[in-house]
Amino acid sequence: MKVTLISHTPNPEKTIACAAKLCYANTTVGEVYDGLTDEKAASFVEMLASFGHESPIEHVSFTFGIEGVSRALLAQITRHRIASFSVQSQRYVNKDGFSYIVPPEIAKNEAAMRVYEQTMQADLAAYNELTRILKETHTKTFLDEGMDEKEAAKKAEKKAIEDARFVLPNACDTQMIVTMNARSLYNFFKHRCCNRAQWEIKALADEMLRLVCEVAPTLFKTAGPACYAGACTEGGMTCGHAKEMRAFYKELHEAAQGENSK
Repeated sequence: MKVTLISHTPNPEKTIACAAKLCYANTTVGEVYDGLTDEKAASFVEMLASFGHESPIEHVSFTFGIEGVSRALLAQITRHRIASFSVQSQRYVNKDGFSYIVPPEIAKNEAAMRVYEQTMQADLAAYNELTRILKETHTKTFLDEGMDEKEAAKKAEKKAIEDARFVLPNACDTQMIVTMNARSLYNFFKHRCCNRAQWEIKALADEMLRLVCEVAPTLFKTAGPACYAGACTEGGMTCGHAKEMRAFYKELHEAAQGENSK
């Protein structure tokens, strides 16, 4: 898995403070913004958090490049609907020789790993064979319609992989660009940094949290699973390790803040 913070709203904490202060200011946007130092902005963002006033933080967004994750993860992350997603298309990208994600529990079990690798190879063989068969059929059709050989082959391959992709596994790797505003990110971290989240999306959420804490430490000061800044919200489904979770995220925040101060 590789996660990159591609871009974000410039001066995110100052932008949020300006948006919140403007609601109560009898002055211009420019005057409010120019009157904010970094220290004043950070203080104001902390005050907003203490009030639970979340709408101003929607004014800043963060864009991530995410690579080396599974299609199973894609199905989970797109459930967070207040976000924008651009995903590598299996309809247009030929996945012959595709890479695949291996769950840790399978990787450490020799017998399970053997079955898993055999399955991946069988899926790949089926995908390639389906692509070959369908491409031959479509090429003939396009040639019969009067298309030149090069164009027919190109169009036939695209049409072939569009259907051959149906045999690709959830383990198949993908990559995407994801943009979320800060309020949506807080919600994402609350659910996906939780110890009960599936292992792959938890690893992704942890890395995304680390990256945003480096550029906006005050804004994301309390971000993480529910148990980090308050009580566990899982009820009878709690993992029972709130103390360890708080220690883990405290260390993550402190390490990110250290990077920010360099």
